[in-house]
Amino acid sequence: MQLPFTAWISGAVGMAALCLAVASPRLIAAELAPAWSVPDIDKLPNDPWGKLVRLGRDQTVATYAHLGPEAADPAKHYAGNNLTCQNCHLEAGTKQFGLPFVGVFADFPQYRGREGKVGSLEDRINGCMERSMNGRALPLDGTEMAAFVAYIKFLSTGVPIGAQTSGRGTGDMPKLSRAADLGHGKAVFAQTCASCHGLDGQGKRHGPVGDAGGYEFPPLWGPDSFNDGAGMNRLISAANFVHSNMPNGTSWAAPALSAEDAWDVAAYVESQPRPARPHLENDFPVRLQKPVDTGYGPYIDGFDRTQHRLGPFGPIEQKVKDLKAEKAS
Repeated sequence: MQLPFTAWISGAVGMAALCLAVASPRLIAAELAPAWSVPDIDKLPNDPWGKLVRLGRDQTVATYAHLGPEAADPAKHYAGNNLTCQNCHLEAGTKQFGLPFVGVFADFPQYRGREGKVGSLEDRINGCMERSMNGRALPLDGTEMAAFVAYIKFLSTGVPIGAQTSGRGTGDMPKLSRAADLGHGKAVFAQTCASCHGLDGQGKRHGPVGDAGGYEFPPLWGPDSFNDGAGMNRLISAANFVHSNMPNGTSWAAPALSAEDAWDVAAYVESQPRPARPHLENDFPVRLQKPVDTGYGPYIDGFDRTQHRLGPFGPIEQKVKDLKAEKAS
């Protein structure tokens, strides 16, 4: 299984009900959703625009070679790990419910609670560079940034501002009514994920360290993984990603793992050590906009870090709803 990445997260009656609740909406959506369509990059001419879009695609697929710490040009060492953007944005950002880029361009400028302000697409890309890639921001006027923006714009061809694009994100399965079970998650990882990512979660490189070749299967924790401020370090995001996409090759419409297995194995991965991002206390300056699965404080809802990391999330959601109502009254 690959988590944030490519080539990466009650009784018998209750269990059956949960499975039905998860499967039915997905099967219905698979029948009703419009056909997933991605523009063909190979049809672009070999002009400056086509070259820039292709560079953006190449940077997405092999980030480690272009921008990683082992890249040939030391000035281009923007990423702090040897992951690739498509470890999270599967199939170069084109896979349905694999965090695709399709339609993303039309979302920006966009207000984001994490920063508490309206930001540009370039800001969002640099957020990934600093968190998921555990590195530093790209120059806003550089070719690297222009290429990422061009590629995302190309994949969003024909999607108008404000349009809902079927297949965006990672899916939305029902949340557990219990806390995630780390022991069960460890067992699921050993049975399902370790064959690719290793029992130690450190993945499998294409070649030796230092060759800028990246990973065949990426590490899910440890020093060469995403840091604790990354979006994939939130359980709801990771569990839905796992359920829709893992093991690698899984379709969102026909998940290989049960919902409970996905929640628990994602929680196990999230519980492992990874690089620490400084000043996370400054995230979500409007505390009531902080996602309930944010694994770091401060919190305004009275629940502790463990429940924010593992759930159950229902009580937190209700408390936040009540606090918002109080504030509005």
